[in-house]
Amino acid sequence: MAETKAGPTVSDLFRRAQAIRQENPQTSYRDIAKQIAREFSGGPFPPTYNLTIPEQDARAPEEDWSAGLPLVLRGIQQQDWNDIAQGIILSLEQTENYERERGGEGTRDAWHDRSAGIEGATDKGVSKWMPEELVKLAEKNAPH
Repeated sequence: MAETKAGPTVSDLFRRAQAIRQENPQTSYRDIAKQIAREFSGGPFPPTYNLTIPEQDARAPEEDWSAGLPLVLRGIQQQDWNDIAQGIILSLEQTENYERERGGEGTRDAWHDRSAGIEGATDKGVSKWMPEELVKLAEKNAPH
């Protein structure tokens, strides 16, 4: 049985697009898409079983960061890196636009607070199942 090399995940591609953007914030979305397609072209395609960018949920609502996923899926199905890159860029652009319009995490109004209503239950669940020393370690290492 031949072993197949795993391709980058959709999250990997999104993180790469973010890195390019951070390295040079003036780079256009179009140029980032071209660079993504160029860098990954010829390699294995992302798997479709985890077509998501979960770490973006803290930055913007799902409807924003997932905007480009249908294009990514089409690109994977048709084995077209240009479509995949366009989908990644659409999600990046929507996420950045949301942050620009609404502000970064922690600066939004109470209506956009994703911890509202679940914070108490989360604390109760963590305290019940997580040893105290791990809670202290996590709190110590958490960004403030």
